[in-house]
Amino acid sequence: IYIMTFYMGMYENMKIGDVVVRKSYDRDITFKIIDVKEETRGKLYILKGINLRIIADAVADDLEPVSQDSLTESEKIFSRQVNRSIKDILTNRGGFRQEYNITKFLSHKSSNELTFGRPGKILHIDGDPEYLDVCLKVYKQLLLDVVGKNIPEKDQPGQVVELAKEIKPDIIVITGHDSIAKGTKDYTNLDNYKNSRYFVKTVSELRNYKSNYDDLVIFAGACQSCYEKILDSGANFASSPSRVLIHCLDPVFLCEKIAYTNIEKVVSIQEALENTITRTNGIGGLQTRGKYREGFPKSLYV
Repeated sequence: IYIMTFYMGMYENMKIGDVVVRKSYDRDITFKIIDVKEETRGKLYILKGINLRIIADAVADDLEPVSQDSLTESEKIFSRQVNRSIKDILTNRGGFRQEYNITKFLSHKSSNELTFGRPGKILHIDGDPEYLDVCLKVYKQLLLDVVGKNIPEKDQPGQVVELAKEIKPDIIVITGHDSIAKGTKDYTNLDNYKNSRYFVKTVSELRNYKSNYDDLVIFAGACQSCYEKILDSGANFASSPSRVLIHCLDPVFLCEKIAYTNIEKVVSIQEALENTITRTNGIGGLQTRGKYREGFPKSLYV
């Protein structure tokens, strides 16, 4: 329940944690208020997208409170796509049993019951703790072996290599928030982006540590990130080719495809992105070898 006072067309008493939409953008995205700043023109509300990795701001009279479970039409479409992607992934994976412990070898149901397998291990570093929590829940649904770490974007370059040495992942996700300055004409200048420079530096640190693209698979970027510079720094995949807002779960669906593709196969970019929400507008990259390894024989004692 929202307590509101209507005054000169403005909603007052909105607070941190309230869920809102922006009237000037035709209520296209649902946001949570994460900060309130006092300015000469009045209160400025800092907003974070519920499903899309976007940070924005708005004045009070541009905001309209909505219920916690409200979704815009575009978000309803995204929600259906997410549910369909999860269902398709688990269905198309076919032979993998659902009852295993993902920290151990995975049983593989096939014509030969003595085979087993193990998907690639994922380290997901996220600048936003709420998005990280959402992603970890879906990783679990998809039966993936993942370690999640919440690290602010500016601190990621200094911590990533030690984490990689400690966790020894096959795949690393570097993400959080980003944006491009309004009116930008030079889309390859990192000064025009909020956090792209940190993603570039983090990827560079990782590639100095492990240079082979098949040994360590890296996704980096967030909404509107400088796609070209992130790829140039050594990422296998990056956002955002069309400078669009990417969905919170896009990196998860990308990683699933790589983690569960046999290491003998090179995954095309089209295959890698087939279950993502924003597809090639949101993510692009390079051919990358899968990380799933089959084994034989299956142990009798696990």
